[in-house]
Amino acid sequence: MSCVEEVLKGVAPGLQTELARRLSGFFGAMVRQYLPQTWVFRTEDGTASLRVDPEGKVTVSPGALAPADVTVEVGHDRLRRMLTTRAPDPHPTGPLTVTPHTAKGRVALGVLRERLGLGPNS
Repeated sequence: MSCVEEVLKGVAPGLQTELARRLSGFFGAMVRQYLPQTWVFRTEDGTASLRVDPEGKVTVSPGALAPADVTVEVGHDRLRRMLTTRAPDPHPTGPLTVTPHTAKGRVALGVLRERLGLGPNS
């Protein structure tokens, strides 16, 4: 298992729990419009994909799944900090490129940008 896959698997259960709450709430129908989602994460240590299905189930897979809604290219240490602290890094180091490939990916990125610690201009 790659380090990227390990990091994503560490955050997947919490993400799935949060999605379950959002999908069952008042705005659940709106959230479902943007699912499924596939995000690809690339670091110097490897590539892994995080997929959320229409029911909110989160899975992590090695490599890049296609088609991707968003691709995040980032240094491994920065990715780990982003996903485990979910707060903007006051002194970010290393590369970060976030590319939305679909309209639903752009919307999800807009909503999740700050929660993932991506900041306003990444």
